[in-house]
Amino acid sequence: MRVALFVTCIGDTLFPEAGRATVSVLERLGHDVAFPSEQTCCGQMHLNSGYSAEADRLAARFRSVFDGFDAIVSPSSSCAGTMREHYGVENVYELSEFLVHRLGVEDVGARFPHRVTYHATCHSLRVTKVGDAPQRLLQGVDGLELVELSRPRECCGFGGTFSIKNADTSSAMLADKCADVEATGAEYCTALDGSCLLQIGGGLSRGRSGVRAIHLAEILAST
Repeated sequence: MRVALFVTCIGDTLFPEAGRATVSVLERLGHDVAFPSEQTCCGQMHLNSGYSAEADRLAARFRSVFDGFDAIVSPSSSCAGTMREHYGVENVYELSEFLVHRLGVEDVGARFPHRVTYHATCHSLRVTKVGDAPQRLLQGVDGLELVELSRPRECCGFGGTFSIKNADTSSAMLADKCADVEATGAEYCTALDGSCLLQIGGGLSRGRSGVRAIHLAEILAST
């Protein structure tokens, strides 16, 4: 299978470790992973901000850059969801859904002996609809103790430009999410989207919490 890594803008600039971890997991499973260096933003930020013409041009570029691959895998449910659900690029997958739903793999040979809680991002719930794929993968990690949030489907308050345009509401939502995370007694909070992890991780850090935010791909790459 010819697999390409779609790293995303946030992944490239702020969460490069999630991209590297995605490649590590896929290579461990025997896949050759290509990284088309011509890739740029998929256009989600432009689309969400009302710049549809600019977003359409970026989506067309995406199609050209990733043409010919059997699967395009990304450590981001929001970017994968934008390309698949809005632009109809059917072979784009978020990492966990690719592993569980496409490859039928739930144990990737990872070891991570820590107490972990999982935050279900809005896009993973409502756009890519990954279901319980992340939890099934986490349950297959050796040494990991998975603890559930009391309100696992509640938004963290990021929402792209929502957190800027509605800062007070966003901050209140984040405070609720951080309190929920800390109440689990987890050492780590994981999710599928770097943007949400930046939001939650920032809130936890400012609150001097001992809980760290970590991308699911990093856990799956750990041995």
